[in-house]
Amino acid sequence: MQINKIGIVGSGIMGSGIAEVAMLAGFEVVLRSRKQESAVSMVGAIERSLVRRVEKGRLEAQEAQDALSRLLATTEIDELVDCDLVIESVVEDLEVKRHLFDHLDRIVKPGAILATNTSTLPVVDLAAATRRPELVCGIHFFNPATVMGLVEIVRPITASDETIAAASAFVKKCAKDGVLVKDEAGFVVNALLFPYLNSAVKLLERGVATAEEIDRSMKLGCGFPMGPLALLDLVGLDTSVAILDALYREFGDVATLAAPTLRRKLAAGQLGKKTKRGFYDYH
Repeated sequence: MQINKIGIVGSGIMGSGIAEVAMLAGFEVVLRSRKQESAVSMVGAIERSLVRRVEKGRLEAQEAQDALSRLLATTEIDELVDCDLVIESVVEDLEVKRHLFDHLDRIVKPGAILATNTSTLPVVDLAAATRRPELVCGIHFFNPATVMGLVEIVRPITASDETIAAASAFVKKCAKDGVLVKDEAGFVVNALLFPYLNSAVKLLERGVATAEEIDRSMKLGCGFPMGPLALLDLVGLDTSVAILDALYREFGDVATLAAPTLRRKLAAGQLGKKTKRGFYDYH
Protein backbone atom coordinates (compact mmCIF):
# COMPACT_ATOMS: atom_id res chain seq x y z
CA MET A 1 0.00 0.00 0.00
CA GLN A 2 1.62 3.24 -1.16
CA ILE A 3 0.50 6.29 0.80
CA ASN A 4 1.06 9.67 -0.86
CA LYS A 5 -2.08 11.68 -0.18
CA ILE A 6 -3.60 12.11 3.28
CA GLY A 7 -7.09 13.23 4.15
CA ILE A 8 -7.85 14.67 7.59
CA VAL A 9 -11.38 15.23 8.89
CA GLY A 10 -11.80 17.55 11.86
CA SER A 11 -11.40 21.27 12.52
CA GLY A 12 -9.80 21.17 15.95
CA ILE A 13 -6.26 21.48 17.24
CA MET A 14 -5.54 17.82 16.57
CA GLY A 15 -6.68 18.00 12.96
CA SER A 16 -4.47 20.96 12.12
CA GLY A 17 -1.56 19.47 14.07
CA ILE A 18 -1.70 16.15 12.22
CA ALA A 19 -2.00 18.04 8.94
CA GLU A 20 1.15 20.05 9.69
CA VAL A 21 3.10 16.92 10.60
CA ALA A 22 2.03 15.16 7.39
CA MET A 23 2.75 18.20 5.20
CA LEU A 24 6.27 18.52 6.57
CA ALA A 25 6.81 14.80 5.95
CA GLY A 26 6.14 15.38 2.25
CA PHE A 27 2.56 14.14 1.99
CA GLU A 28 -0.17 15.94 0.09
CA VAL A 29 -2.86 16.83 2.62
CA VAL A 30 -6.57 17.50 2.21
CA LEU A 31 -7.90 19.06 5.42
CA ARG A 32 -11.67 18.98 5.60
CA SER A 33 -13.80 21.12 7.92
CA ARG A 34 -17.57 21.47 7.92
CA LYS A 35 -17.41 25.29 7.98
CA GLN A 36 -15.44 27.67 5.79
CA GLU A 37 -14.46 29.80 8.79
CA SER A 38 -12.93 26.76 10.48
CA ALA A 39 -11.03 25.81 7.34
CA VAL A 40 -9.59 29.33 7.06
CA SER A 41 -8.75 29.33 10.77
CA MET A 42 -6.90 26.01 10.51
CA VAL A 43 -4.81 27.19 7.58
CA GLY A 44 -3.95 30.34 9.52
CA ALA A 45 -2.90 28.29 12.56
CA ILE A 46 -0.66 26.08 10.42
CA GLU A 47 0.90 29.09 8.68
CA ARG A 48 1.67 30.72 12.05
CA SER A 49 3.18 27.50 13.35
CA LEU A 50 5.44 27.20 10.31
CA VAL A 51 6.52 30.84 10.65
CA ARG A 52 7.51 30.18 14.26
CA ARG A 53 9.59 27.18 13.14
CA VAL A 54 11.37 29.36 10.57
CA GLU A 55 11.97 32.14 13.11
CA LYS A 56 13.50 29.65 15.54
CA GLY A 57 15.76 28.23 12.84
CA ARG A 58 14.10 24.82 12.87
CA LEU A 59 12.86 25.08 9.30
CA GLU A 60 13.98 26.82 6.11
CA ALA A 61 11.58 29.38 4.64
CA GLN A 62 11.47 27.44 1.36
CA GLU A 63 10.58 24.23 3.22
CA ALA A 64 7.69 26.03 4.90
CA GLN A 65 6.43 27.32 1.53
CA ASP A 66 6.75 23.86 0.00
CA ALA A 67 4.79 22.33 2.87
CA LEU A 68 1.98 24.88 2.49
CA SER A 69 1.82 24.14 -1.23
CA ARG A 70 0.89 20.55 -0.35
CA LEU A 71 -2.16 21.63 1.71
CA LEU A 72 -5.74 21.91 0.52
CA ALA A 73 -8.31 23.08 3.08
CA THR A 74 -11.90 22.46 2.08
CA THR A 75 -15.48 22.12 3.30
CA GLU A 76 -16.26 19.51 0.63
CA ILE A 77 -15.94 15.95 1.91
CA ASP A 78 -15.87 14.69 -1.69
CA GLU A 79 -12.35 16.20 -1.98
CA LEU A 80 -11.17 13.17 0.01
CA VAL A 81 -12.12 10.77 -2.77
CA ASP A 82 -8.59 10.02 -4.03
CA CYS A 83 -6.76 10.03 -0.69
CA ASP A 84 -4.71 6.95 0.17
CA LEU A 85 -5.27 7.40 3.91
CA VAL A 86 -8.00 9.35 5.70
CA ILE A 87 -7.65 10.13 9.42
CA GLU A 88 -10.68 11.37 11.32
CA SER A 89 -10.22 13.61 14.34
CA VAL A 90 -13.76 14.67 15.24
CA VAL A 91 -15.61 14.69 18.56
CA GLU A 92 -15.13 11.64 20.82
CA ASP A 93 -18.62 10.28 20.24
CA LEU A 94 -18.97 6.73 18.94
CA GLU A 95 -22.17 7.32 16.95
CA VAL A 96 -20.78 10.46 15.33
CA LYS A 97 -17.67 8.58 14.30
CA ARG A 98 -19.61 5.54 13.07
CA HIS A 99 -21.77 7.78 10.88
CA LEU A 100 -18.65 9.48 9.52
CA PHE A 101 -16.93 6.17 8.74
CA ASP A 102 -20.00 4.92 6.92
CA HIS A 103 -19.98 8.11 4.83
CA LEU A 104 -16.23 8.00 4.17
CA ASP A 105 -16.50 4.36 3.11
CA ARG A 106 -18.98 5.36 0.41
CA ILE A 107 -16.91 8.20 -1.08
CA VAL A 108 -13.22 7.39 -0.58
CA LYS A 109 -11.62 5.25 -3.28
CA PRO A 110 -11.47 1.46 -2.82
CA GLY A 111 -8.24 0.29 -1.20
CA ALA A 112 -7.75 3.46 0.86
CA ILE A 113 -7.17 3.15 4.60
CA LEU A 114 -9.64 4.78 6.99
CA ALA A 115 -8.12 5.61 10.37
CA THR A 116 -9.32 7.16 13.59
CA ASN A 117 -7.43 9.41 15.97
CA THR A 118 -9.63 8.31 18.87
CA SER A 119 -7.86 8.07 22.20
CA THR A 120 -10.24 5.56 23.77
CA LEU A 121 -13.17 4.36 21.65
CA PRO A 122 -13.24 0.82 20.15
CA VAL A 123 -11.80 0.93 16.64
CA VAL A 124 -13.55 -2.33 15.69
CA ASP A 125 -16.92 -0.58 16.02
CA LEU A 126 -15.83 1.93 13.39
CA ALA A 127 -14.51 -0.83 11.15
CA ALA A 128 -17.89 -2.55 11.39
CA ALA A 129 -19.56 0.60 10.03
CA THR A 130 -17.72 0.12 6.71
CA ARG A 131 -17.50 -2.39 3.89
CA ARG A 132 -13.69 -2.38 4.23
CA PRO A 133 -13.07 -3.48 7.85
CA GLU A 134 -9.67 -4.89 6.92
CA LEU A 135 -8.61 -1.35 5.95
CA VAL A 136 -9.59 0.37 9.22
CA CYS A 137 -7.20 1.04 12.11
CA GLY A 138 -6.37 3.58 14.79
CA ILE A 139 -3.59 6.14 14.36
CA HIS A 140 -3.63 8.03 17.64
CA PHE A 141 -1.48 11.18 17.71
CA PHE A 142 -1.01 13.03 20.99
CA ASN A 143 -1.59 16.72 21.62
CA PRO A 144 0.21 18.76 20.40
CA ALA A 145 0.82 16.51 17.41
CA THR A 146 3.64 18.73 16.14
CA VAL A 147 5.62 18.18 19.35
CA MET A 148 4.68 14.82 20.87
CA GLY A 149 6.79 11.96 19.54
CA LEU A 150 4.46 9.04 20.26
CA VAL A 151 1.72 7.65 18.02
CA GLU A 152 -0.35 4.63 19.07
CA ILE A 153 -1.12 2.38 16.09
CA VAL A 154 -4.27 0.53 17.10
CA ARG A 155 -5.02 -2.83 15.54
CA PRO A 156 -8.64 -4.03 15.69
CA ILE A 157 -9.17 -7.76 15.11
CA THR A 158 -10.48 -6.94 11.62
CA ALA A 159 -7.38 -5.11 10.32
CA SER A 160 -5.05 -6.78 7.82
CA ASP A 161 -1.28 -7.04 8.20
CA GLU A 162 -0.91 -4.81 5.15
CA THR A 163 -3.02 -2.06 6.72
CA ILE A 164 -0.99 -2.04 9.92
CA ALA A 165 2.28 -2.11 7.97
CA ALA A 166 1.15 0.86 5.87
CA ALA A 167 0.00 2.80 8.95
CA SER A 168 3.34 2.09 10.65
CA ALA A 169 5.26 3.27 7.58
CA PHE A 170 3.23 6.49 7.49
CA VAL A 171 3.94 7.16 11.18
CA LYS A 172 7.65 6.51 10.68
CA LYS A 173 7.81 8.87 7.69
CA CYS A 174 6.19 11.52 9.91
CA ALA A 175 9.24 11.12 12.20
CA LYS A 176 7.10 9.75 15.02
CA ASP A 177 7.66 6.73 17.25
CA GLY A 178 4.85 4.28 16.56
CA VAL A 179 3.76 1.77 19.20
CA LEU A 180 1.52 -1.10 18.10
CA VAL A 181 -1.32 -1.59 20.60
CA LYS A 182 -4.34 -3.81 21.03
CA ASP A 183 -7.81 -2.38 20.38
CA GLU A 184 -8.75 -2.04 24.04
CA ALA A 185 -10.25 1.02 25.74
CA GLY A 186 -7.58 3.61 26.55
CA PHE A 187 -4.90 1.66 24.65
CA VAL A 188 -1.68 2.19 26.65
CA VAL A 189 -1.30 5.84 27.57
CA ASN A 190 -4.84 6.79 28.54
CA ALA A 191 -5.45 3.47 30.30
CA LEU A 192 -2.60 4.39 32.65
CA LEU A 193 -3.01 8.18 32.67
CA PHE A 194 -6.69 8.77 33.37
CA PRO A 195 -7.08 6.75 36.58
CA TYR A 196 -4.21 8.90 37.90
CA LEU A 197 -5.86 12.14 36.76
CA ASN A 198 -9.18 11.03 38.25
CA SER A 199 -7.46 10.23 41.56
CA ALA A 200 -6.08 13.78 41.67
CA VAL A 201 -9.63 15.18 41.43
CA LYS A 202 -10.72 12.88 44.27
CA LEU A 203 -7.83 14.15 46.41
CA LEU A 204 -9.05 17.69 45.74
CA GLU A 205 -12.61 16.70 46.67
CA ARG A 206 -11.42 15.28 50.01
CA GLY A 207 -9.53 18.48 50.76
CA VAL A 208 -6.15 16.75 50.98
CA ALA A 209 -4.56 19.76 49.26
CA THR A 210 -5.45 22.65 46.97
CA ALA A 211 -5.33 22.31 43.20
CA GLU A 212 -2.10 24.31 43.12
CA GLU A 213 -0.52 22.15 45.84
CA ILE A 214 -1.53 18.89 44.14
CA ASP A 215 -0.07 20.02 40.84
CA ARG A 216 3.10 21.38 42.44
CA SER A 217 3.55 18.14 44.38
CA MET A 218 3.50 15.99 41.24
CA LYS A 219 5.79 18.35 39.34
CA LEU A 220 8.39 18.60 42.10
CA GLY A 221 7.95 15.16 43.65
CA CYS A 222 7.73 13.09 40.46
CA GLY A 223 9.38 15.35 37.91
CA PHE A 224 6.25 15.62 35.79
CA PRO A 225 6.21 18.61 33.41
CA MET A 226 2.61 19.43 34.32
CA GLY A 227 0.36 18.72 37.29
CA PRO A 228 -2.71 16.48 36.88
CA LEU A 229 -5.36 19.17 37.29
CA ALA A 230 -3.65 21.54 34.86
CA LEU A 231 -3.37 18.61 32.44
CA LEU A 232 -7.11 17.91 32.74
CA ASP A 233 -7.76 21.56 31.86
CA LEU A 234 -5.49 21.24 28.83
CA VAL A 235 -7.12 18.02 27.61
CA GLY A 236 -10.62 19.40 28.26
CA LEU A 237 -12.94 18.14 30.97
CA ASP A 238 -15.52 17.04 28.41
CA THR A 239 -12.94 14.86 26.65
CA SER A 240 -11.63 13.62 29.98
CA VAL A 241 -15.06 12.50 31.18
CA ALA A 242 -15.71 10.78 27.86
CA ILE A 243 -12.43 8.85 28.19
CA LEU A 244 -13.15 7.86 31.79
CA ASP A 245 -16.66 6.72 30.83
CA ALA A 246 -15.26 4.56 28.03
CA LEU A 247 -12.73 3.00 30.39
CA TYR A 248 -15.41 2.33 33.01
CA ARG A 249 -17.75 0.75 30.46
CA GLU A 250 -15.06 -1.65 29.33
CA PHE A 251 -13.43 -2.60 32.63
CA GLY A 252 -15.83 -1.57 35.41
CA ASP A 253 -12.89 -0.37 37.51
CA VAL A 254 -13.99 2.12 40.18
CA ALA A 255 -10.74 4.04 39.60
CA THR A 256 -12.18 5.11 36.24
CA LEU A 257 -15.57 6.21 37.59
CA ALA A 258 -15.42 9.95 36.91
CA ALA A 259 -15.17 12.02 40.07
CA PRO A 260 -18.33 14.07 40.84
CA THR A 261 -16.44 17.35 40.48
CA LEU A 262 -15.63 16.49 36.87
CA ARG A 263 -19.30 15.97 36.06
CA ARG A 264 -20.34 19.16 37.87
CA LYS A 265 -17.81 21.23 35.96
CA LEU A 266 -18.94 19.57 32.75
CA ALA A 267 -22.57 20.50 33.50
CA ALA A 268 -21.50 24.08 34.25
CA GLY A 269 -19.60 24.36 30.96
CA GLN A 270 -16.28 24.75 32.78
CA LEU A 271 -14.25 22.59 30.40
CA GLY A 272 -10.76 23.92 31.03
CA LYS A 273 -8.62 26.10 28.78
CA LYS A 274 -11.06 25.92 25.86
CA THR A 275 -13.72 27.74 27.94
CA LYS A 276 -11.22 29.81 29.97
CA ARG A 277 -12.27 28.08 33.18
CA GLY A 278 -11.80 24.62 34.65
CA PHE A 279 -9.78 23.83 37.74
CA TYR A 280 -8.04 27.13 37.02
CA ASP A 281 -9.15 30.43 35.51
CA TYR A 282 -7.54 31.43 32.20
CA HIS A 283 -9.07 34.86 31.67
